[in-house]
Amino acid sequence: MDDTDLKILKYVQANATLPLSELSRRVGLSKTPCWNRIRKLEELGVIDKRVTVLNRNKLGLPIVVFLSISVSQHSKNWTREFLEIISKYPQIVEVHRLTGSTSDYMLKIVASSIEDYDKFQQTLISELDFTSMSSSVSLQEMKYEVALPLNNLK
Repeated sequence: MDDTDLKILKYVQANATLPLSELSRRVGLSKTPCWNRIRKLEELGVIDKRVTVLNRNKLGLPIVVFLSISVSQHSKNWTREFLEIISKYPQIVEVHRLTGSTSDYMLKIVASSIEDYDKFQQTLISELDFTSMSSSVSLQEMKYEVALPLNNLK
């Protein structure tokens, strides 16, 4: 990946709908070489997908809850079942397996209300095999970025 690829990534992660003509002008290439680089970045998996970022508050999903889960099993079978369960629910927007914590997994969940979250958590409790669960409600989102830092990459 060279400086031109990094420029392309900078612009497309800020605005995936930027017309090819504008993008190629900004990075100093004609359209065809610019498009070829984008396709190559997609083939390499550097560009994973192009999405539109929605405003969850405007859509009536103001509640963000971080749900910590501890488990006693770490088998492949348990993990497969866990993935099947969490994949069913679009309100689970992120899941991380952790180390250095008392929790094994951290789920980021969005909801329309605390009551809606409580109902959802009860559903999870009935489906998951876990040893402990703890919810932390976000009071204020102080920073949210979808763009990755590219300044120091080469």
